[in-house]
Amino acid sequence: MTFSESDIIKALSTVEDPDLKKDLVSLNMIRDVDIEGNTVRFTVVLTTPACPLKEMLRKQCIEAVKKQVGEDVDVDVNITADVTTVRNQSPVLPNVKNIIAIASGKGGVGKSTVTSNLALALAESGSKVGIIDADIFGPSIPVMFNTESAKPGVVKMEGKNMIIPIEQYGIKLLSIGYLAPAEDAVVWRGPMASSALKQFLTDTHWGELDYLLIDLPPGTSDIHLTLVQTVPLTGAVIVTTPQKVALADATKGISMFRQQQINVPVLGVVENMAYFTPEELPDNKYYLFGQDGGKLLARRYEIPFLGEIPIVQSIRESGDKGEPAIMHHEASSLAFRQIAQELARNVAIRNANLETASLG
Repeated sequence: MTFSESDIIKALSTVEDPDLKKDLVSLNMIRDVDIEGNTVRFTVVLTTPACPLKEMLRKQCIEAVKKQVGEDVDVDVNITADVTTVRNQSPVLPNVKNIIAIASGKGGVGKSTVTSNLALALAESGSKVGIIDADIFGPSIPVMFNTESAKPGVVKMEGKNMIIPIEQYGIKLLSIGYLAPAEDAVVWRGPMASSALKQFLTDTHWGELDYLLIDLPPGTSDIHLTLVQTVPLTGAVIVTTPQKVALADATKGISMFRQQQINVPVLGVVENMAYFTPEELPDNKYYLFGQDGGKLLARRYEIPFLGEIPIVQSIRESGDKGEPAIMHHEASSLAFRQIAQELARNVAIRNANLETASLG
């Protein structure tokens, strides 16, 4: 049986990426086709290592080759990823592919917990990830990563002093908590806080990152405006809890990002503290704060619903201990991993749509 590279390419052009709605060949996702006797090897380059559809795509590629070329062909599919970006010409953070704001309308909804665990879930899949703790007045990231006593370094680059982020658990971190003693209150006017955030963005050597998550303070403030004026964001994630007051404030957060002068796409809604499951009754769900609030909010504003996180004692304990829950606790880590996959997927869709629009 003889077949050529063009036969393989033709077969793979029948496999469609379900998110981007185009075939893998025209999306330039098929690379390194190699034929040796009856065996064909090729690489599928996904748009993110956190892609939830990789096994489905692998299976479809094998089936397409066997159907179009021959049942006897041995198909060896290598899956890799190259995170997409539309920030190629950006003068600020040029080597950071995607900048994602994690926001909430009100405090106490677990925004920093969500940020920490999503960062670890993305890194676990093979992405390079950083976090900026932009909550100048109540920084949580140093506690959550057990780095309270850490101090960022400084290096001179091209005649300019640059901050070097802290690294912990494979994540690059920067927070005002590293620059001010934990017991001191940071009493700053709005412009001072905005200036600190600007330094984190423009005077820090972040290196190459696939995702930089920015843990914003609650509400809508100078910090939010500084962020969108300093760097073009890939998008924002809104964290809420199911109760009415949190949803009302989350609505304001969505409205802020959609204002004409800000115009940042909301990549999705995460519902934290969605339900309580006691350890001794793992199949029971108790909706203490109401049910499906985040899901309904996402539906109302036609925003993706990224997922829900249960109330689990271990999540709080892990954050206090400085080891985010995803590192140890199976039930909660599954939820965070699924949300990270959905977030990465929506980033890839957003980038593909923007690229198509610019080409058109």
